[in-house]
Amino acid sequence: MFAAAPPPRPHLPHSWAETLRRYAARLLDVVLPPACALCGDSGAPLCPACCAQFFSASALGARCTCCADPLPPNLATAPAPPLGMPGTGASVVALCTQCQQRRPDYAQTVIACEYALPLDQLVLQLKFGQQLAYARLMAQQLRDAILRQPDYRLPELLCPVPLGPRRLVERGYNQALEIARPLARQLGIALTPRLLVRVRETAPQSLVTASARQHNLAGAFAVSAAEQVQGRHVGVVDDVMTSGTTLQEIAATLRRYGASRVSNLVFARTPPH
Repeated sequence: MFAAAPPPRPHLPHSWAETLRRYAARLLDVVLPPACALCGDSGAPLCPACCAQFFSASALGARCTCCADPLPPNLATAPAPPLGMPGTGASVVALCTQCQQRRPDYAQTVIACEYALPLDQLVLQLKFGQQLAYARLMAQQLRDAILRQPDYRLPELLCPVPLGPRRLVERGYNQALEIARPLARQLGIALTPRLLVRVRETAPQSLVTASARQHNLAGAFAVSAAEQVQGRHVGVVDDVMTSGTTLQEIAATLRRYGASRVSNLVFARTPPH
């Protein structure tokens, strides 16, 4: 004889299932408080001490409005204002010598931190260690940095720097998109995940000499829907900005398709070489 089939599991409505999931997460936080991703102290995914040490305006110092490189004392402006809602005007412009001599196609770069120990571990664990939960932490810090900008006009839409198909298959996800998703929700901005596409595979910029990086990326990007870009301010999201060549090529592409303004919203900026 055949054993009787087990009774079907009761189906919980989505709202009830979501409520139970949230309660379970809160209970787990009480029993096992989250540890700070940087110092290991319990109580928060990023503790207040680490936030103050690594993500405050004073930790970043004065930065070029355009490329986010550090400014020398003679070009530095007043300290950034306290965290608050951004305005609708143009930000105070303070440019490094390089951006004064040759302005990139992007108008502004906002960063959350400098790419250095221990912050680089967040990036590396997200990019290569499958630690997707770090993307939300990074987006939160980037949001706070955006809101600290004086009179910064928020973009009308966000798009991540795209990966090539081969690299996307190898990694399984695009770390820039993982940051852009929570950032778009936190800022209340539309996200267009497939607005930018790589039309050809390129060698990783980290493996290309500085003099060859621009040639490596020439013509590598295209816009999938020009009508979404024309006359609009586009925010491009990425995890790390190094030479800025990738973001410059993307900004030039967006401007060719009619974007009125391009901003870079990047978690970490490498120190100048």
